[in-house]
Amino acid sequence: MNKTNPGRFFEDFAVGDTIVHATPRTVTSGDVSLYTALYGSRFAVQSSDAFAQAIGYDRAPVDDMLVFHIVFGKTVPDISLNAVANLGYAECRFLKPVFVGDTLATTSDVIGVKENSNGKTGVVYVRSTGRNQAGDVVLDYVRWVMVRKRDEASPTPEPVVPTLASKVGADGLGQACPAILASGWNYDLSGSPHRFSDYAPGERIDHVDGMTVEEAEHMIATRLFQNTAKVHFNQFTEGQGRFGRRLIYGGHVISLARALSFNGLGNAFHLLAINGGRHVAPLFAGGTVFAWSKIAETAEIPGREDIGALRLVTYATIDQPCAEFPGPAEKGFDDGVILELDYWAAIPR
Repeated sequence: MNKTNPGRFFEDFAVGDTIVHATPRTVTSGDVSLYTALYGSRFAVQSSDAFAQAIGYDRAPVDDMLVFHIVFGKTVPDISLNAVANLGYAECRFLKPVFVGDTLATTSDVIGVKENSNGKTGVVYVRSTGRNQAGDVVLDYVRWVMVRKRDEASPTPEPVVPTLASKVGADGLGQACPAILASGWNYDLSGSPHRFSDYAPGERIDHVDGMTVEEAEHMIATRLFQNTAKVHFNQFTEGQGRFGRRLIYGGHVISLARALSFNGLGNAFHLLAINGGRHVAPLFAGGTVFAWSKIAETAEIPGREDIGALRLVTYATIDQPCAEFPGPAEKGFDDGVILELDYWAAIPR
């Protein structure tokens, strides 16, 4: 009997399956510090217990993207170990704040499968749910991933493609954010004077700064999240593959873009939801990541007078400053674009 885990291939997934992922993960202050070291995020609420307490939190919450990566990382050995690429996200909701000391565990439900025309791969759709030690849902999201087939001659399953919402509605936002005390928000300490009413749909913000990714950084990040996907950490195999080198985890790009967005969106302190995302092109070590954001929509959150929601579409690029706002083109995307991320962020009113 083979005691090692070869990972699931496309034909191992069936709609209706529920997968319980190993291993529960207790979030430590070391995780938080290392995350900051890797991405340089400067949002005040996640950086300072004192700032967080002044506006109504018990203490500084864990960065939303660190929560996402930990929950996501649990799914990789069971879903993405034999993946060709992670294709997209939808209906991602942050439902409860996470603090140092909380333990996160993840389950996934298979909600769709569709074999590709080449007969070598297929797309698997899963809804993954992260819960804390009390069983409370902290994060819920859908992703779809292209997975290799074990046997190209295996039967083609009946295709099931789930219908997904184009965005999370405003009435579903804000559950992970306590009531904010406006009197406690210090705009000098937060690093930006701009609040909800200062942003308008159609506005474009060049986040200006760039970050060059080193080989060691994305390797450390992949291990921090316990992400075991072969394409990210095994140069022995990837050196013989399509690109000849390790592919940087797409979530690494998201975190870089989110950290860069502080310059222009410094008070957009909390990710409420991710409506959708696409990894347009791969990133490799040595590339410099830039980003810009479009204000796609602003929304009041029912029952919340303390915060508003900005619907942001952030584009990340490689070796391409964003003064000209590269993004969607007539066919595909402008050169250099590697990420399109559509999300809601909370900002004080």
